[in-house]
Formats: sequence, structure tokens, C-alpha cells
Amino acid sequence: MYSGQQVIKLPNSGTSCPIIGTGTWAPDVGEERTTIARGWITTALKAWLGFRHIDTAYGYGTEKAVGEAIIQAGLKREDVFVVSKLPPHHHHCVAASLQETLDNLGFKFGGSTWSVSLSGSFFIRLSLPQYLMHWPFPVLEDENGKLTCPETPTISETWAQMEDVLRQSKCEAIGVSNFSIKNLEVLLKNARTKPAMNQVEMHPYLAQNDLLEFCRKHGIVVVAYTPSGGKDKIRKDPVIVSLAEKYNVVPNQVILAWHLARGVVVIPRTANEKHQKENLNLPTLEAEDVKKIDALDRGERLCNPVDANGLVWGIPGERLGW
Repeated sequence: MYSGQQVIKLPNSGTSCPIIGTGTWAPDVGEERTTIARGWITTALKAWLGFRHIDTAYGYGTEKAVGEAIIQAGLKREDVFVVSKLPPHHHHCVAASLQETLDNLGFKFGGSTWSVSLSGSFFIRLSLPQYLMHWPFPVLEDENGKLTCPETPTISETWAQMEDVLRQSKCEAIGVSNFSIKNLEVLLKNARTKPAMNQVEMHPYLAQNDLLEFCRKHGIVVVAYTPSGGKDKIRKDPVIVSLAEKYNVVPNQVILAWHLARGVVVIPRTANEKHQKENLNLPTLEAEDVKKIDALDRGERLCNPVDANGLVWGIPGERLGW
């Protein structure tokens, strides 16, 4: 049985990351975004055993909600492993962007410690636990709303800035997101510090076995976003449904348990309190059942597919290595 209290050591940083986290993407509804998200993030932190790994990003617009939810849940900041991400339009200014993220979260840098003040509460944390490059390449939006992917800064140039904020102790670990083997090889060629994690779309229809093995070889922990595919098609797959009946759980719990059996950290996102509790209480699958789910792989991206123009959020799929 897996629970949200179990952790995995990040080999390239020495920090510990809970193996089950919660994502915090939320629809953009203006100022209400923070208020609404704060409510269900607080619920997640208070859920059975409680989530202690919260994944957010500058681009999600929920960093402020995460900082406020930690206080509302009555937790100490140091009890929660918070991950945030560098947006693709900030590749030229990593330090400034990280500072903006810290301000959004409510963290104030003061010498060698972070002093946190939200609603009159104070506590100490040395730095943000984990900071990721959200995408390998910069993406800019012109006056017509068209997304373009410039050649610079390069992966290595942006990563050098990530290494700088790590050395300045503004974060405890640095990592990447949406990196293929192709782009990890580019990064590792000049990196002084290896990424602690690589957060990617991964689910039974997109197992990414080669990428998982490459990351294992280099001590990079893989984190699965959209771990159930983000749609019911995987949860309704006959193999998944039959295994859910066998273990007397819901299909989503079977899928998340499959990830953990492969050594992959999961960050499912749900605002439903019942589902939050389910995500924190997962069965241990038998080896033969893990193999049954392995066989469902079809290399199908459901969250961020390459569009008809060969692009993913303005980035050519070929550059991404997809």
C-alpha cells in the first residue's frame, strides 16, 4: 500500500520528495482563480494523511493560492515540498522570475533564510524545494497572439542561469520539465549540476520507457504529470477496469499505483475531496498486473500533442524530440 507520506530521495540534490503529490493547474477566471484554487488546495493538504508535495507553476497562476493554502491548512512551510516552474517567456531572466515566484508564494528572502508572512503567521525555510524549467525552449507571444520559439537563450544558457540561482541558495534543487532524451543530452553536455527531476506527460498510453531508463541512468527522478491521461479513455480501458475490480479500488488508483511500481513520482490534479483521498491511498500491484498495464503503451500524447502544424505551444515538435 502506498501513501502520500512516503518519499524518494532526489539523487542529484539530496532532498526528499513525497512520491504522491497534487497538481494545481486551474482555469483562468481572473482574481477568482486564487480564491477557488486556495480552497481545494487547502482541502488536499488536510486530506487523509495529507498531500505534502504541491506542484505549481508561474504559468498556472496558482502560486499565491498555494502559499495561502499552506497557512490555512495550519502547516509549517518546511513540511511541504513545493515545486514551481520557470515560464518559457522568462528564459532570459531566471533569477528575476524565481524571485517573482517566491513573492507570489509569499516568501521573502532575508539573508540566509526565507521569512514567510501570510495572515500574520511566520516560519522559516532555507529556499524553494524545487525549481524547474517548464519547457526546454523560450516561447514568446507577438502582438497578434502568435507564439514563436526563438533560438536563444539556448538550453545550456538557460540552465546556466538555473545553476546560478541554485548556488545562491534560492532553491534547494533544480530540474526540468517536458525534456526528451534529445534535449537532456544537450543539457548534460555542459551542465555543472544534473537535473534532480524531469516532469513529463506519462500514463499507460504514453509509458516513455526509453526516457525513463535514460533518467534512471543519470540519477534523474521522473515525475508524471497527467498521470491518468487527463481523460476517461484510459480509466475506461478494459484492462484498467478489470484490475480495479480485482483490487477493489477505482481505476484511477490502479493507474497511479502502476506509476509508483515503476519508480515514477505522480502529481494527479483534482479539486474533488473524495478523489484527493483516493489518490493518497493506493494498492501495491502484483508484478503480472504491472506488465498488463505496460502492454497498453501506444506512444499517444493526450495532454500536449503535436498539433496539425507540427507545434506544441509554439515549439516545433522536432525540437522537442517528440
